[in-house]
Amino acid sequence: MVASKIAVNPIHLGLGAKAEIQPDFTGAMEWYEGYAARSAADGVEGRLVSMHTFSESWDVWEMHPKGSEVVLCTSGSVTLIQEYPDGTEKRIVLETGEYAINEPGVWHTADVVEKVSVVFITAGMGTEHRAR
Repeated sequence: MVASKIAVNPIHLGLGAKAEIQPDFTGAMEWYEGYAARSAADGVEGRLVSMHTFSESWDVWEMHPKGSEVVLCTSGSVTLIQEYPDGTEKRIVLETGEYAINEPGVWHTADVVEKVSVVFITAGMGTEHRAR
């Protein structure tokens, strides 16, 4: 085993407490489609652990209907915006070392002022996106 960079090779946490290194992350929808196929046998219990660095606010909203997502700020600051099913919005400012949880069915996006790195632990099955 060699060291891997989580920003390059995300991890799949699956049934039986297994952890599997994923192929190089491209950011393209095809990568996510491939991940869904590779992890389908784990169903809603599978989790994708990934790390991304942002220098701009997100231009989309996303929602995970099958499970919670942990959002952990590892450097910088990010404002997580959550939209609940009743239409109310909540803004959570995360500083280095702080986290928040996106509950199933909660749409979320993020505002970024300066460069920020974030670790996501995501129940990705059925994830949906919409324009911001």
